[in-house]
Amino acid sequence: MTPAPFVLSVLDNAHTGVGQTVSEAFDEVISLARLADRRGFRRFWMSEHHAMPAASTASPQLMVARLIAETERINLGAGGVMLPNHAPLVIAEQFGMLDALAPGRIDLGVGRAPGTDPATAAALRRHHQANDQFPQQVLELLGFLNDDFPDGHRYREVHAVPGPWQADQNRVPRPETSPELWILGSSPYSASLAGQLGRPYAFALQFGDADVDSAMRLYRESFRPSEVLAEPYSLVSVPVVADHDPEQARRQAASAAMAMLRMFMRRGYSLLPPDEVEQYPATAQERAILDSYTERFLNGRPEYVADKLDRLHARTGVDEVMLVVMGHSRRAQYRTLELLADHYGLPGARRAPATAGTS
Repeated sequence: MTPAPFVLSVLDNAHTGVGQTVSEAFDEVISLARLADRRGFRRFWMSEHHAMPAASTASPQLMVARLIAETERINLGAGGVMLPNHAPLVIAEQFGMLDALAPGRIDLGVGRAPGTDPATAAALRRHHQANDQFPQQVLELLGFLNDDFPDGHRYREVHAVPGPWQADQNRVPRPETSPELWILGSSPYSASLAGQLGRPYAFALQFGDADVDSAMRLYRESFRPSEVLAEPYSLVSVPVVADHDPEQARRQAASAAMAMLRMFMRRGYSLLPPDEVEQYPATAQERAILDSYTERFLNGRPEYVADKLDRLHARTGVDEVMLVVMGHSRRAQYRTLELLADHYGLPGARRAPATAGTS
């Protein structure tokens, strides 16, 4: 048992493998959130995706509403909401409702990627310049959350409800808490924006071989203290599969790697069973992609995975590591959290998951 030199959190995208229904996947998301809450993880996030057979999180905020009733202390949130897909006012109101239900426990991570393919993004966004307006959308979102647009702003008389304005109108104290807004990304662009706004920054390592070192350096160099954060605070999300049997961990990671390959080939992001992945007649180029992603998704015995996480922390200096649960098997994802919680000495005793899952 080695205490973690960083805060530990969890990201679950409601992965729904081939042969599993979405209702089964949601039941197991609830089970995993309960485990993360009991074992002392700091946050449990879900991320917005669309038109992906293996990702059932079109609206993380809907799942967060359910998880509020299923957990006691863990922060819940979106990691993240793809803000160009939405009107900032709608997101402010939705997350204001969540914060009213669980004051001080709601995180609102926002990103600019569509979370889907180009055709679906076009159906969601209606105009092709949505990404370019991301900084403006973030500022509008903050304006609605805080109800502090300056005089003369076109939204000065527009108010998010629930929120501070509603409390004033109803002659009650303003809410003591507000959703904690994070900037998400995997590029210097997002790092610089988070620093300039004085907001916590979450870097996603699950998507590819992005330069986390440069992004973290730029975030700290560009950071300006704000009313919510005096010093930089950073998080990196890392895909992991841990098992006492390293071969089983590798098979689950390979299933996730195959989903990435299928997405690149425009065959749909689907999580195939490990046996089916092993039987796939990959070309030399496909094999290189599969092997690369299987290795990138940290997998193996818990001490091996933890060593990789420790090294990443030592290199980047992040404050928090978010474990992105991977693989076809929901039971394997549950086991990953248990094993890493045990390795780092997080509190709580083992308990059988509420749902059986798949092996």
